[in-house]
Amino acid sequence: MKTKAMETKENRVMEILKQAIIMESRAKALYAKVADQTPSEGAKKIFGLMAQEEQMHIDFLMKQYAYYQKNQQFDLLETPSTAENPQIADLILSDALKTEISGAGFEAAAISAAIDMESKSVEAYMTRAKEAVDPNEKAFYLWLANWERDHHKMLISINKELTEKTWNDNQFWPF
Repeated sequence: MKTKAMETKENRVMEILKQAIIMESRAKALYAKVADQTPSEGAKKIFGLMAQEEQMHIDFLMKQYAYYQKNQQFDLLETPSTAENPQIADLILSDALKTEISGAGFEAAAISAAIDMESKSVEAYMTRAKEAVDPNEKAFYLWLANWERDHHKMLISINKELTEKTWNDNQFWPF
């Protein structure tokens, strides 16, 4: 028989998982829209791959949601690798991509918005990890935070490259 405390914890975890699925769905929608609308082939590939990764996150979270609902615990054996997608890493370093994307254009604005979304995801998961009492729940949120942190780092790297390109192209340097 479930106690009131168990039901409260279960409801809280289920709500957190629902919010995580919503955050991932929003990120996927942004990435898919940018991939669809950008004229840059490099940006199309990067944002398309990012949308695919967000779908992997959604699928994983949906499985965790169902597993938790049934078992009142996370299935930590099913956590996929958080390693950065090598296809995306190769595209980031591409000079062609830097040439195709304007540091002040649509894609750069999308990257900026995506950085904010990923930051909020990392923050939300880290907060949940700090609040969690159950070691498996804590491990699950830390794992999610690291997964999002990888995306955040990649987006920051792209943004930095684009910012420097914009400064150089427009001769903003004071010397």
